Amino acid sequence: MKSELKYGSHILSFEVPGNAQFLQIREPEFTINKENFYTNFLLRLSTSEKDYSNAAIVISDKTRLCGYNHYLPWLVNILEQSGMKKGNITFYIAYGTHPRQTEEESVNAYGKIYYTYNFIHHDCSDMSVMTTLGTTQRGTPVILRKDLLQSSLIITFGAISHHYFAGFGGGRKLLFPGLGYRESIYHNHSLFLNMDERRIEPGCQSGVLVGNPVAEDLHEIDTMLPPRLSIHGILDSHGKVCQLHVGSSFSDFLGACNQHNSYYKSQSDDLFDCVVASSGGFPKDINFIQAHKSVHNAASFVKDGGTLIILAECRDGVGTNTFLPLFREGGWEKVFEKLSVKYEGNGGTALAMMAKTQRINICMVTSFDEETCALMGIQKIDVPHAINLISKQKGSVAVIQNASMLVR
Repeated sequence: MKSELKYGSHILSFEVPGNAQFLQIREPEFTINKENFYTNFLLRLSTSEKDYSNAAIVISDKTRLCGYNHYLPWLVNILEQSGMKKGNITFYIAYGTHPRQTEEESVNAYGKIYYTYNFIHHDCSDMSVMTTLGTTQRGTPVILRKDLLQSSLIITFGAISHHYFAGFGGGRKLLFPGLGYRESIYHNHSLFLNMDERRIEPGCQSGVLVGNPVAEDLHEIDTMLPPRLSIHGILDSHGKVCQLHVGSSFSDFLGACNQHNSYYKSQSDDLFDCVVASSGGFPKDINFIQAHKSVHNAASFVKDGGTLIILAECRDGVGTNTFLPLFREGGWEKVFEKLSVKYEGNGGTALAMMAKTQRINICMVTSFDEETCALMGIQKIDVPHAINLISKQKGSVAVIQNASMLVR
């Protein structure tokens, strides 16, 4: 059979065995209606009993878009109809520890509205704009932007997604880690590692919120943050926003997560000798830190000792300068020891990648050079090589067209 898989902005064709199993997501239905959205949001505004004179709208960066160029004008129109002045509406880009976008990327992400409203590019290393709200039971100092906290109305707007160690992305994560301080973010992320037992916490899985130390810490942080209205987007596999759920509570967030789960959690418990997978194309494979989510998801369907063939262009490179150096430390034990002393950005991602390459063989069609791939413990291959590997498979084969979305 022929299978077409996305790679960056391209579509590549592969021949796969006739008995290959295609692991599919269930595309969400499109339910967005402008009039209904206006009515629902205005109802939430009227019952929140807030001063609407100064609004902060928190949005994601280019790696987690949510139809912003289309739907942000709806939102500001509602606010201005409610009596807010244009100059009192500020957008905060929740980068977390991600690098800042260029002006061109920002215009592409948010549309013409970027020129006409105030957009603040969050810098997680700038302590001068931060304030401390307290410390969680797990020791995470909750440090957040103080100008955000001075807003009379806070609105978060972002897509719900599976997150390979925080359970779910979007929602509460827009405020923290999205607008948090670097060291605070690192402490929360370090809970991915069980320092006493020297292992990755088994509860830190996609779609898991209970028994997940990172997610439970985020839930405690959430109780320390100011009230806000939240717009949770549900995207299809092409990145199109299909549903917008307005809420103001943790239960509203859980409802959106459960909705997302109904589309993107696999119904198959099978493991395969070989899995051929695409990250889903740009921007899901814009850099390796983003593409790693696809690698992680797809690897969970591979038997021990099996092979994962993954397509991830990574046109922007790794996506951070803290990831690759960890692969020069001398292996899992030394990296774990280093991170147990002081957790660094993407440390958990590096250990998760090492764990996968110890368990399975990973071959990658990518723009990375062979040296970079070898450093990460994977093999760089081209399309003919991938087709040859697939043709030689004698065991079970599965195909995943959008590994960034499908979790086991």
